[in-house]
Amino acid sequence: MSQNDTLSPAGNAALRKRRRFAGEVNEIAIIAVFLVIVAYLSLTTSSFLSTPNIMSILVATSLIGLVACGQTFVIITGGIDLSSGSVVALSGVITGLSLHAGVPIPLAVAVGILVGLGCGLFIGLAVTFLDMNPFIVSLAAMAMARGLAFIIPNGQTIFGFDDAFDAIGGGLIGYFPVAGVISLTALGIGAFVLAKTVFGSEVYAVGGNREAAMMSGIPVRRTLVSVYMISGALAGLGGIILTGRLDSAQPIAASGLELNAIAAVVIGGASLFGGRGSMLGTILGVLLIGVINNGLTLNNVEPFWVQFIQGAVIFLAVLFDSLNQRRRAG
Repeated sequence: MSQNDTLSPAGNAALRKRRRFAGEVNEIAIIAVFLVIVAYLSLTTSSFLSTPNIMSILVATSLIGLVACGQTFVIITGGIDLSSGSVVALSGVITGLSLHAGVPIPLAVAVGILVGLGCGLFIGLAVTFLDMNPFIVSLAAMAMARGLAFIIPNGQTIFGFDDAFDAIGGGLIGYFPVAGVISLTALGIGAFVLAKTVFGSEVYAVGGNREAAMMSGIPVRRTLVSVYMISGALAGLGGIILTGRLDSAQPIAASGLELNAIAAVVIGGASLFGGRGSMLGTILGVLLIGVINNGLTLNNVEPFWVQFIQGAVIFLAVLFDSLNQRRRAG
């Protein structure tokens, strides 16, 4: 993409049209694959379409969806956040300790979200003001957050919370999981922000051509710091949901969660090179990964093979993105 394409109204309109068309094609392809997998699992596994199993998929994907929502913002800007799983664990630990210290539930929830927000702010400032590579910074943050998740409680699991708190992660609204409501709400708000707000346009512009965005007056640094803070805050909220669901805060919790979230975003059509992606694509990617994981479990696939297959899915998603980027560049 040239600077002229980014700066001129005609170039912007053409770019939006191409991006929308590419997104629609990708979403249709994901839906087709999703339906094929659902049909196969329905025919081969009697319990797949049962209400308890569907609820299980919704609960399992709610956490991935929440983290993937934040990752979508980051990846569209051309960045990446590898710290999400560790931030989920750290937020859960600090929230759990706050509750045990007698902090009211709403305040403890706010503390957990602020922990994630602070982690995102740390990464965002390092990326923007210190000009550090987001992969390396978030990798370092991942290690530091995981270390703190073990250090603060002395490696111990914190458990035994009030039922009102546990309902955040394990409760129901009618027949629908509370965690699912929270995740879908976050994804819905994220979709609105990306599609309908000035900030959303700035996110796409920064990912498409950072220099051109800066020349056109877009606050690039503020935008980058903001997307990492969004990612961190949602990971912090994820930590609260997971802690409530398990009725325990575990330092080892959510290991590898960030990989599933990133895979969902890339499968959903976002480019790791920036400038492309949508929240609807992310939702479809999350559902696809959730159904695949659930299908592997129902078919009693060995855990080691599950991990291998998850890695293979991530590899194929990144390979497709790389080939697509080469085609566009050519």
